[in-house]
Amino acid sequence: MPRLFAAIDLPERIRGDVSALYEAISGAAWTPEDNLHLTLRFIGDADDVAVQRIDSALRSVEFKPFTARLKSTGFFPPRGIPQVLWCGVARNEELLSLQKQTERALTSKAGLPPQGRKFSPHITIARLKDSPEQKLAQFLTTNALFETEDFTVSKITLYSSLLKRGGAVYTKEAEYEANFGDTK
Repeated sequence: MPRLFAAIDLPERIRGDVSALYEAISGAAWTPEDNLHLTLRFIGDADDVAVQRIDSALRSVEFKPFTARLKSTGFFPPRGIPQVLWCGVARNEELLSLQKQTERALTSKAGLPPQGRKFSPHITIARLKDSPEQKLAQFLTTNALFETEDFTVSKITLYSSLLKRGGAVYTKEAEYEANFGDTK
């Protein structure tokens, strides 16, 4: 049974900008450049029937292409021991609207339970385990003004994720092009 998530792929040049931030921080497992993405909705395990409903729901999401930009770095959880380093996304109403539409389609048309937490648009760049606070603070200070050029968002991708010893392996299951106003 595949573990699924709906995401926005990043162009190669943006992934390169992000991976250029990677540095030696003990305990940091950096996300492979090819795996960098912006998750719109984690779905989880899905059987064949659920996959068909999810596919149909995502096909119903209507949006126009828009531009987005990565901006800043930070960590989760915001209080306590950092577990994830991330790149943020500059405030973007079209992105927020796309995520809401995706969530609504998956809950109303695919029958998934609501996500249950507020959408916080970000790119996970590293998972942390016992990383030295001084190195993390230095990383965040050095990259506080990180910002990419704009990139176009014109599709949603449905991925499956297979967890392996060396990390997750992602497979594109389907892509959904921007289709707002399409008369097909």
